[in-house]
Amino acid sequence: MGGILHLLLHLDTRIATILTQYGTWAYLIFFLIVFAETGLVVTPFLPGDTLLFAIGLFASKGALSLPLSLFLLILAALSGDQVNYHAGKFLGERLFKNENSKIFKRSNLDKTHEYFERRGPSTVIFARFIPIIRTTAPFVAGMGTMQWKLFTVYSFVAALLWVGICMMAGYLFGGIPSVRDNFGLAALGMLMLSLVPLTYEILSHRAHVRKMTTASQKASQVQPKE
Repeated sequence: MGGILHLLLHLDTRIATILTQYGTWAYLIFFLIVFAETGLVVTPFLPGDTLLFAIGLFASKGALSLPLSLFLLILAALSGDQVNYHAGKFLGERLFKNENSKIFKRSNLDKTHEYFERRGPSTVIFARFIPIIRTTAPFVAGMGTMQWKLFTVYSFVAALLWVGICMMAGYLFGGIPSVRDNFGLAALGMLMLSLVPLTYEILSHRAHVRKMTTASQKASQVQPKE
């Protein structure tokens, strides 16, 4: 955990090193990082928001092309979603094939399918802005057999918003001396900001559960009239 935090806080120096050592090949490296962070369930720890912010910052200094970076990293995020979705669909059809399985119950898969039928589009967009969740959401969407065309449309919208907002934030604020000279604090701020939607969702869910529990208790206390 400490190593990951250290990487995030000093990501600007790592990017500078990559640019110095690899030149234009750096674009491919950044593409692969975003692709892996989005498309491989086993690599949710890779930098996402902070990497995009840092790339935007370097683009503001002319070290990277902003249009090319935007195009490649939106493509990387979209491609990662597709790989993750189809992996989930492939495994879901096989793991939940046995109706009598005690671990991979078919009923759980059916519930997942029903959820993505109702809230799939908002989930795909919402999850894109939450670390770790954006890695697992496409996989679960595929496992829950969310319609591929619908998933792809909202995946594109989510990738466009995510890459655009994070990278443009770095591009616009990267020229500010207090941001440029204190990248670690800016990266930490980005990380905290990315956790706001998850915190809101958790608190909303808890409030909903408490409301439902209170309503259930009141209903149970009401005695039926004779």
